[in-house]
This record gives sequence, C-alpha cells and structure tokens, in this order.
Amino acid sequence: MKRTKKVLSPGGKGGFVKSIRDHWPLYVLSLPGLVALLLFSYLPMAGLYIVFERYTYQGGLFGSEFVGLKNFEFFFSNMENALRATRNTIVVNFFNIILTTVVAVGLAVMMNEIRNKWFKKVTQSIMFFPHFISWVVVGTIAVTFLDEKKGLINGMMTSLGMDPVLWYSNPWLWWPLLIFFSVWKAAGFNSIIYFAAITGFDPSYYEAATVDGASKWQQITKITIPLLMPTIIILFLLAVGGILAGDITQILGLTNLNPMLLETTDNISTFVYRTALQNGQFESASAVQLYQSIVGFMLVMFSNWIVKRYDKEYALF
Repeated sequence: MKRTKKVLSPGGKGGFVKSIRDHWPLYVLSLPGLVALLLFSYLPMAGLYIVFERYTYQGGLFGSEFVGLKNFEFFFSNMENALRATRNTIVVNFFNIILTTVVAVGLAVMMNEIRNKWFKKVTQSIMFFPHFISWVVVGTIAVTFLDEKKGLINGMMTSLGMDPVLWYSNPWLWWPLLIFFSVWKAAGFNSIIYFAAITGFDPSYYEAATVDGASKWQQITKITIPLLMPTIIILFLLAVGGILAGDITQILGLTNLNPMLLETTDNISTFVYRTALQNGQFESASAVQLYQSIVGFMLVMFSNWIVKRYDKEYALF
C-alpha cells in the first residue's frame, strides 16, 4: 500500500513551527514590539478594575472596596450637565471629522498639482507646522485676535464703525471657533497621509485621461477621488471611534474653562476634570473613560458594518 505524505498547511501547528524555524530572525526582531505592546497596552487594562471599586491608596487596586457600577452614577446623576457635555463633544467632533477630511483631501490634491519640488516641500512644511503647536500657544494666538478690548478683529470692526463682538462672553460663538481651530491644527497633518496615497497612484490613468481630453477637474473627480476613497474611509472609521473623546487641552488652552462659555465648550473630558479629577475621584473619571471607549468601539463597529454593506473592500475588517 502506497503511503501518502502528509502536507501541513501554513496555518496549521506544524506550519507555524516550521515558519518559526525557517524565519526565526524575523520573529526575534518582532519580540521587542510584542513585549512593548503587552506591557504598555494590554497589561494596564488590569487597571480597569478601578472602575468597579471605591479606590483608596491604602487598599490599592485589588484591596479597595468593590462598589459595582456605583462610580457611573456621578456622570448620570447630573443628567443635564452630562447631556450637555455629550452634545458638545459629538457636535464639535462630528463637524471636525467631516471638515478636516474635506480640507485635508483638498490640500493633498492641490499639493499633487504643484510641479516645483522646492515650492512643494516648503508648502508641506507650512501646512504641517500647526500640528506641532500646543493648544496653549494657540490660545495665546486666539486672544490676540479675539480679545474683546485689544483684539485685532474687534479693533478692525471698531475702526469701521461696527460694534465689537464679545467673543469670551457669548458661548454660542465657540462651536464654530473650536471646529475652526481643530481643522486648522489637524488638516495639514492628515493631508500628508492623503498626499502619500496619491503619489502611489498609477500615472498611466492620468496620461490616458489627458489623451482623451479630460480636464484637471475631471481627472480629480473621476480618478483621484475614487482611488483615494479607501484611505478616506479607513481614516474616517478610525476617527469615528474617538467622537466622544473631548480634548481637554484644547478647552483649557483656548478658554481656560471660562464658566461663561461652558454651555458650548464643556465636553466630556472637561466635565470629568471639573467634577471628578479636581476632587480626586479617579475611579469616577476612569468609569467615564470606559464609557467613552465602549461607545467609541460600538460606533466603529456600526460604521464598519455600514461600509461593508456598501463595499466590502473598503471595510476595516
């Protein structure tokens, strides 16, 4: 009887062992990254236990009193402020995601049309620079323009016979201001990502379109944007996961938690800072962070499901 030779699939146990034996230098090179991932990403997840206890320094993480879901009560007990913070976070982040994507794609397309290499590099550096400016510096720049008595904008309006705008007294001016500063700070960084994707496109598409008499606008709308859609969708899905993550440094830098502006500037992070961290209630702050993470994860899964129904190739998984 002829004995058949057993073939091990790459995904089988034997195939994995053989892969390690044949490519062990690559696995050794990956060990530092795996160890760092374990130590700094997965091991700290044990700290989530603090959400379900009344933490004390004497008891430590696993010796403090277990209280279940009681730490979530502080966020939902003051429902009016909690809903206000959630509303502000979603509104600002939603428009920030949409407008940042539009502006970043537009900048990337325009950079791709620049033919002078020196001018292109200078332009990239100028657009990338706001990403490195801290919100404290941005807040100082904002005061220079928006100060109600000495600001440049109010000075120009007064010289034209117009009434000055009370920027730091009117909360409803700050939704567009927060969105504007967020887009200004992030669009340049995101445009580099889209520009890198555009430079990888096959130039023969554009050469064929030029031969067929397509204009630049037609080439952008019919070739560049469709080819860029997978990158746009992936970055959009990743951004949706942080739609409830308010940036406390932005609010502190721009408004210094001005109580007159909290109606539109109080997001979830500043609400947690004011009501929990200032009183040393770390477990309550951790509970809200867990709430943000769970909702963000659900939003990513839901958005990915919608994208998958439209086109499976565009989905994350």
